[in-house]
Amino acid sequence: MRNRTDPTGRSRQTRQARQTGQSERIERSVRTGRSRRAGDMETNFEVRSFDAEITKEAYDRLPKLPLYFVLDNLRSAFNVGSIFRTCDILRVKGLFLCGYTARPPHAKLEKTALGTIDYVPWRYFETAVDAVDCLKDRGITVWAAETTSESVSYAAAVFPDELAIVLGNEALGVSRSVLERCDGLVEIPTRGYKNSLNVASACAVLGFKALETMEGARSDSGG
Repeated sequence: MRNRTDPTGRSRQTRQARQTGQSERIERSVRTGRSRRAGDMETNFEVRSFDAEITKEAYDRLPKLPLYFVLDNLRSAFNVGSIFRTCDILRVKGLFLCGYTARPPHAKLEKTALGTIDYVPWRYFETAVDAVDCLKDRGITVWAAETTSESVSYAAAVFPDELAIVLGNEALGVSRSVLERCDGLVEIPTRGYKNSLNVASACAVLGFKALETMEGARSDSGG
């Protein structure tokens, strides 16, 4: 059977071989951190692709970010698992799972949590109202992440020294009874068709903003 050629006269097999070789070179450059594209400065660096070598006991002794997340009736166990992973990365003080939000042990949750469940302090509450009341009794400021006429952009919000953020159901949002108990309402501005961001993604956006703000305030105060 004859090899078909493209307009440049190269055979299909030749083009496939070149593409395979190029893919292998790109993969090697990613693994080694070496860039050889024309005009690029050649650099060498190591890619960290392994978890921290630390015991659970040592991890528990590490200082925690004074941040809590409250999950109000999330319907996707995969989202909950992703939030566990984000909470571990941020090293938050607590994650409160409420209502029918999936909680460990749960196969789908564990799939996206990727081994972080044991590293995140979590509690279960029958309702998010109970969780919010518990936090407020301890003197912790509680915000809800929700798109309302009274919400302010998370980027303009003044983060307190210790904070809890309520994240709502993927379709219904935060319960009104919870909204009425919160000390503030924040939102993530959107520029597309959808009204809001995926809840696990929103957790990461708000969490890293809190980390940036809280650590910045600590540095400014010399703490």
